Amino acid sequence: MITPLLITAVIGYLLGSLPFGYLVAKSKGVNIFEVGSKSPGATNVRRVLGNGAGNFVFALDALKGAVAAGWPIWTFPLVAKMHSAPPPGFLDLSFDTYLDVSLVAVVGLIAALIGHSYSCFTQFRGGKGVATTAGGLLVLMPCVIAVGVSLWFIIFYASRYVSLASILAALALPVAAFFFGEPPLLLGLTVLIALFVIIRHRSNISRLLQGTENRFVKKPKTPDASRS
Repeated sequence: MITPLLITAVIGYLLGSLPFGYLVAKSKGVNIFEVGSKSPGATNVRRVLGNGAGNFVFALDALKGAVAAGWPIWTFPLVAKMHSAPPPGFLDLSFDTYLDVSLVAVVGLIAALIGHSYSCFTQFRGGKGVATTAGGLLVLMPCVIAVGVSLWFIIFYASRYVSLASILAALALPVAAFFFGEPPLLLGLTVLIALFVIIRHRSNISRLLQGTENRFVKKPKTPDASRS
């Protein structure tokens, strides 16, 4: 069991570390770490470079989470079926229960979140993991993430605070997972994700409490955007 977990964790971290926000901004001549909130996340890219670039980065970051969580679910059971009695020296990748498959998928998503937030390709700088979380949960718990995304849009359009929408949507995930009867492993994952999102948004929380958090506005005329 240890070998599949290690493989999944390494691949998940490397997938999560792919700095799509930085690369998209760089292709347009902008160092995303020097403008706006200095975050390579989709929100800052959207504010600095416009909706097209921001939405593209969001989709790519979500794809990272989906692949990191999804490939173990699709690959390991297939390998186990093909090698029900592995020859000498072949890795034993057999999985007998839903918990086993879910566990490696959860490890993949957590590793991707860590990679996205602390990318080895950008001196361990990164985004806050909202898009990557959404992509991973779409694979693991589609009904739960549907609740979270719906709440995000409601709060965002009512307040225009991306940070507030992200925090409250993350807090809603464990509640939705509980009511949808998700297994303890996945329920625990939503709790960890909620805590992770809160920790990554601690500076935003401070500004929200002080009344100094900036609302989301359209792309400014200059690359010097306001903080998120």
